[in-house]
Amino acid sequence: MSISRQNLTAVIVTFKSENVIHDCIRSIPESIKIILVDNSMDKNFKENIEKEYKNVECILSSENLGMGPGNNLGLKHVKTDYAFVLNPDVILEKNSIDEIILSSQKIESFSIIAPISNSIKYPNYKFGKNHVYDNDNAFKVKSVDGYAMLFNLKKLNQLEIFNGGKYFDENFFMYLENDDLCKRLIDCGESIYIIPKSKIKHLGAKAVDVKYKDQIELSRNWHWVWSKFYYNKKHFGFFLAFINGLPSFVSAIIKFLFYSLTFKRKKSKVYLNRILGFLNALLGKKSSYRPNLNFD
Repeated sequence: MSISRQNLTAVIVTFKSENVIHDCIRSIPESIKIILVDNSMDKNFKENIEKEYKNVECILSSENLGMGPGNNLGLKHVKTDYAFVLNPDVILEKNSIDEIILSSQKIESFSIIAPISNSIKYPNYKFGKNHVYDNDNAFKVKSVDGYAMLFNLKKLNQLEIFNGGKYFDENFFMYLENDDLCKRLIDCGESIYIIPKSKIKHLGAKAVDVKYKDQIELSRNWHWVWSKFYYNKKHFGFFLAFINGLPSFVSAIIKFLFYSLTFKRKKSKVYLNRILGFLNALLGKKSSYRPNLNFD
């Protein structure tokens, strides 16, 4: 069965995302069911969002799961053959869904397809060998960014690597869970496409309310370093992960010392978190860091 609005469900993981989620939901056609997974476990948010939007079902997670596990939880509740995984700070342009539907009919087989971001500086895909950009037609890529990925669930569920229905590696809390997923698919001989006529706007690092900016920035720095080491270790081995991460680790130590000695506490915390993220990954510890938002 091909993609249609009736055979498609949107999955969005939220965490203190009230400032952006409404624009995201309103950009999705009302005929498409939306499953929200709220990692902040806010009962008032669930009640209000379901009351305002009849096509939205909000699931409260039992804890702050992060992006990968949160998306897996949402995908478990999908009853359609296709699922559109979105970040809450993404806005679909008009006809974005229709362009995906039309273009997908011309693709013989795919596991993931994605719209194209409006950002020229930061494209939401990476090319592999022999991949070529096309303005008009869907083109193959080796990976797409995790903020907008449309899954062919019927195809994915036939693959042994997803036995058990966990598409994202749940060791990733945030960052690179999408690269890991795409790499595993490419290694299995599967296809990933960008639909250039389907366009989105990604606000970028706006998914969480701005009042939590400092705490989220610390979390992002910790997890970026942890996820990068874990990803490289998983796919290329411990030695290459260590060699790849060492220059950034040394740089973080130098900057931490500099900002500590110059009494720039906020910046020193950022680099301390990078150091701790690297050390935790190096020692094989889980991605356990969570932002402290107790002041709310």
